[in-house]
Amino acid sequence: MKIIAPRNIEDFADSVTPKPPKQNEKIVKSILLDVKKNGDLAVKRYEKKFGGATLGTLRITKKEIEYAYSKVSKKEIAAIKLAKYRLLKTEKTIKNQLKNSKIIIDGIKITKSFSPIQSVGCYVPGGLARYPTTVIMSVVPAKVAGVKRIVVTSPPNKQGKLDLLTIVAADICGATEIYKTGGAQAIAALTFGTKSIQKVDKIVGPGGYFVTLAKTFVSNITSIDMIAGPTELGIVADNSADPNLVAADLISQAEHSSDTFCFLITTSYKLAKSVKQIVNKKIKKLKRSKIVKASLSKNGFLAVCKSESDVIKLANRLAPEHLEIISKNQYLIAEKINTPGIVLIGKYTPSSASDYLLGSNHILPTNRFGRVRGSLSVLDFIKLGTRVESSKSVLRKLSKYMEALTAAEDLPNHYEAVRSRL
Repeated sequence: MKIIAPRNIEDFADSVTPKPPKQNEKIVKSILLDVKKNGDLAVKRYEKKFGGATLGTLRITKKEIEYAYSKVSKKEIAAIKLAKYRLLKTEKTIKNQLKNSKIIIDGIKITKSFSPIQSVGCYVPGGLARYPTTVIMSVVPAKVAGVKRIVVTSPPNKQGKLDLLTIVAADICGATEIYKTGGAQAIAALTFGTKSIQKVDKIVGPGGYFVTLAKTFVSNITSIDMIAGPTELGIVADNSADPNLVAADLISQAEHSSDTFCFLITTSYKLAKSVKQIVNKKIKKLKRSKIVKASLSKNGFLAVCKSESDVIKLANRLAPEHLEIISKNQYLIAEKINTPGIVLIGKYTPSSASDYLLGSNHILPTNRFGRVRGSLSVLDFIKLGTRVESSKSVLRKLSKYMEALTAAEDLPNHYEAVRSRL
């Protein structure tokens, strides 16, 4: 990892933020069009091309679900249920705040109501790792919201099999359908529909560059949750932080894939130097060391700022998916940083724990998208409905103001539509 002393915060933030490869756009667009035209045949062809799997049927059967239960351990099932319980408690608390409302303004009746969307596709990454916890993070909020059709898709392995714990997690959390497909082809199937996979109203979940681009391209056809690409971790720390913990957290997030974005922001050169030395020492003995090394050497950095205000400014500018704050002034700093997807305070709140069992959701915005939204939640699966009822007497009172506004906007027929009722 490089130690850098940024001078201009804005320019530095723009220069270090990873940019997705441009050539991916053309590939993803061609996959989307192919699946739209050729359906299941195209989906299976891309699974063979990218993952080496020769697939028969795409949908996981009841027999395969039963088999998955027989092969996973009781300890794994207990862990899935605990993660589900804690997230369920969080999401139900949010849901309970949503109350239907009636507003009366000078005789006009407005009703605001909350209702679940009808169908959702939950994308669960695979490839270099398995992510049964991502099933929990997407399916549980949808279930709490009351979504009737909850579809899970995830990439199969080379043998054409889906991760067994992913299947079990999907069943425990209440998914109604599970399919063996990933990448841009899965997003295309969920968007356009195929013989095997009916299209959905919304697609949620994280993924690599192909998945993120595919979600972006189809967002004018099917709703998506957010830009949730390769994972990001920023750590804000001062000289009171333990460099071993900082190094361990950077490594833990970097092991996801070689295109993760992990960094430290500090005012202490001594801390930055110590973290660099520890990472270099540990990386030689790590499992998944090639992935960690590739990620940290390509995108990782240790920024040494002149002041705490510059630290805060840079953290807000980068808006990482996860931001840990380990500092003597951690609460004051946390109040001034509002752009990350999630803010984790103190040395006992590592991002790795929040990704699993703390009751928070690990499907979070990346690519600076945290500036406008937070984690996936029950709110992503609920539609705010509006009903309005007026009357002749109300329209009569509003008539002259209506005439003034429609004339100002040069839309006279709008006023005529009202006047004709009077």
